[in-house]
Amino acid sequence: MPTESQAARRWILVLLALLLLARLAAMAGLPLMDTTEARYGDIGRRMAELGDWVTPWFDAGVPFWGKPPLSFWLTAASMRLLGISEIAARLPHLLCGLLIAALVWQFARRQASRREALLATSVLLGSTLFFVSAGAVMTDTAMVLCTTLAMFSCWFALNAPGAAERRWMGWLFFVAQGLGLLAKGPVAVVLSGLPILLWIAIDKRWQHAWRGLPWLRGSLLALAIAAPWYVLAELRTPGFLNYFLLGEHWQRFLMPGWRGDLYGHAHEFARGTIWGFAWGALLPWSVLLPLAAWCWRRESAGPDREPALRLYLLLWLLLPLIFFTAARNIIWTYALPSLPAAALLMARWMARRSARAEHWVAVGLAVSLAGAAVGFGRLAQAQRQDERSARALVAAYQAHAQDGQPLMYAGRRPFSAAFYSQGQALRLMQLSEAAGHLVAQGGCQGYVVVPNGESRAALAEAGLQWLSTVGRFGEVELVCVAAARADIAATGRHAVQP
Repeated sequence: MPTESQAARRWILVLLALLLLARLAAMAGLPLMDTTEARYGDIGRRMAELGDWVTPWFDAGVPFWGKPPLSFWLTAASMRLLGISEIAARLPHLLCGLLIAALVWQFARRQASRREALLATSVLLGSTLFFVSAGAVMTDTAMVLCTTLAMFSCWFALNAPGAAERRWMGWLFFVAQGLGLLAKGPVAVVLSGLPILLWIAIDKRWQHAWRGLPWLRGSLLALAIAAPWYVLAELRTPGFLNYFLLGEHWQRFLMPGWRGDLYGHAHEFARGTIWGFAWGALLPWSVLLPLAAWCWRRESAGPDREPALRLYLLLWLLLPLIFFTAARNIIWTYALPSLPAAALLMARWMARRSARAEHWVAVGLAVSLAGAAVGFGRLAQAQRQDERSARALVAAYQAHAQDGQPLMYAGRRPFSAAFYSQGQALRLMQLSEAAGHLVAQGGCQGYVVVPNGESRAALAEAGLQWLSTVGRFGEVELVCVAAARADIAATGRHAVQP
């Protein structure tokens, strides 16, 4: 007969499998959402289409200087292999998340036991922010893979029992740093370097660390991995280094409401908001584990025989959050680099504190699964999809349009429209340019996207004749129009951006 703990572990494995299936279903079924997913997905699509592996393109003729290319390379390579689709765009980021979980598993198994490894991996995979991020088209998962690999390899470079393993772990540490520079830039090096340096200082391991890692040759290896792209990027589009290093790595964090962002808008929060983000990122564990501690208050914890490891994990958890504490221009995903360490620390605490830890973890995973079902169910509603993605609108246009009939947005064109139309949706500066574009292209009909309730008089004033309304999609509607006056000059052609 299986024990209670064995039964709970089986439930944990079942719930983890269901979480993975839920994530895969959402990846395949939900459209790319504006703005983050659709923006980065479209940059990857352009890279795959153009075959330009040096410059990520934000729009036609507009380079994207906001992030290095590693995540775009992954997305573009997947699209080259699998075609243009949501699952192809998202799959590499899910794989990055699974690799992070594998590193957490391996770390806990080697330092403690398979039981602790299962607890740590479950906490990580069931955390709200990690579950959402793994499988979403964004740059953060690739960066966290690099920072986690750096923290993992550094620990074993200094603590593995075999000399050969310590040597190649030391080299792996600098490979992770080089890839981090390609994933997010210098901030990736800072987020792993700060906790390591502080741990070395507190634990007084200066000589051990100096001898245990190939600092000079390893740093040259990291630069050899990353520097060629930085040089090529600046040569291809001069101004990149100034914007990326000064704007993205200095002004973004120190200037509230920074107005230098070329690709979006600054986020302004109160200082210290990152700690609230971290609490939300760790749900449901940030609620369940305090409850577990109260229930276990009469149980005595086993001794912690590795205080150096506890300090290492604690600094890994806290330093990224402290680093962003003073920043006001932040987003939720800035808490992501701390989650692997949080999972390892929680697992160490639970394993020492109670034999019933698996029961609490199973409950937490069930809560995560229920939350995922509710969240994805709401996003699957057609109205919500139309509000956050242009997939249905573009599909309606493609079903109705004939060859040569363009799809035109006046003013703001969502990134999802560019992705799903594969770059064919046009962005006009104003609606009055639509008629001129139709005449200039030699056609008489096309489709424009206008706010709901746009009057026919407004279309007529723009030189357009209303023919039919294809449908409403969130706050906009798709309208079939014709140029009302054939003598309109094609002055709008140069303002049209594909």
